[in-house]
Amino acid sequence: MTLETHGTAAADTAKRAQAPIRFNPFSAEFRRDPHPLYRQLRSAQPVHRTLGMWVLTRHADVQGVLRDRTFSAGLIPELISRQASRLSQDNVARIGRLGRKSLVFTDNPDHARLRGLVNRVFTAQEIAKLRPRVSEVAEQLVQQAWDDGGMDAIADFAASLPVTIMCDWMALPDSLREHVGQWTHDIRFLLEPGLMKAEDFTRVCDVVEMFAHALDEVAAERRSRPGDDLISQLLAAETGGGGKLSDEELVFVCIMCFVAGNETTKSLIGNGLLALLQHPGQDARLHRQPELVPSAVEEALRYDSPLQLTKRLATRDVEIGGKQVREGDQILLCLGAANRDPAVFTQPDEFDITRSARGHLAFGHGMHGCLGGLLAKLQAEVAFEHLYRRTERLELLTEQLQWQDHSFIVRGLKHLPVSPRSTR
Repeated sequence: MTLETHGTAAADTAKRAQAPIRFNPFSAEFRRDPHPLYRQLRSAQPVHRTLGMWVLTRHADVQGVLRDRTFSAGLIPELISRQASRLSQDNVARIGRLGRKSLVFTDNPDHARLRGLVNRVFTAQEIAKLRPRVSEVAEQLVQQAWDDGGMDAIADFAASLPVTIMCDWMALPDSLREHVGQWTHDIRFLLEPGLMKAEDFTRVCDVVEMFAHALDEVAAERRSRPGDDLISQLLAAETGGGGKLSDEELVFVCIMCFVAGNETTKSLIGNGLLALLQHPGQDARLHRQPELVPSAVEEALRYDSPLQLTKRLATRDVEIGGKQVREGDQILLCLGAANRDPAVFTQPDEFDITRSARGHLAFGHGMHGCLGGLLAKLQAEVAFEHLYRRTERLELLTEQLQWQDHSFIVRGLKHLPVSPRSTR
């Protein structure tokens, strides 16, 4: 290399270093792997203003906002209203109420009241009681895959397990179970109203009405004949002052159990299995040491978080990372970036099932920490236990991975074709 060409190369490198970082969560490159961009932002612009919002990528900043109750989680109802107005949609009363009255989107005092009631049911003890059924369903799905000589680990396993378990816990009738998976997939748009087109609005409104009507009928039956299922327990839950969930709040809790829990649990199992198969040493170690399954699940949550992004609204002027955030500003919290922050995790881009991943933010933090986190981890643990107790090891059948593109906040695969192979 001549002195002249060396100087040109150095100048090009400097120019690239000074080029503005473009944050585009909708790009194909970001969907394939968001972490190179996260690294750039954490290093150069950890509090980054773009697309009409602040983008936070450092663990300390993200956790600080999640912990601070003055930041509002109630953006969704307003975003639904705005998008409905843009698309001239007026049949949004029910989905508007679903947004305003759902745990995921409420602030105090409503959030504290709802959480206090639902927490009486979503206890560690109640979740633990589901393990035998989760194990039974997981074994059935795994055995089917072995009998068939392979499976799409997303459609045939990771997607089926959480829907089946939630339907079982609610003791839903067969006539309703056959619709729940598709209805849940349709309603997911409520988590990202800006992606909705006019036909999406119409479909979501229709589905919410159908889902709510069906659950109303189930709830009426449980009032007359209560059991030990989730709906019966929610009907019986009350605060110390005698407060209970209203009829519509009960229905909304049940709907959001599917909407908020299904996609993330499916992605946790799929992303975790992919990470194991792409790291043969870790895959082999989990076969040798099945007692590492719980830490493998925690590492999967940290390494390739199912929920990558979540939003908050500033309700006061505040400084974050040296930047002045104004009241009314939207803040995008990059959970996936925070979970690979080298200030918190040693060698954060390494997948290591023996590490202590404590402190990851995959389930959020603070008062809006994921209600179903324990159930998601239980299902992932049982799924890996049944996959890794077999003598045969799974083999990934493709290198051309397809990441879902119907959401930009959830990271998950469309398909994951695998087959068992003998280790002998």
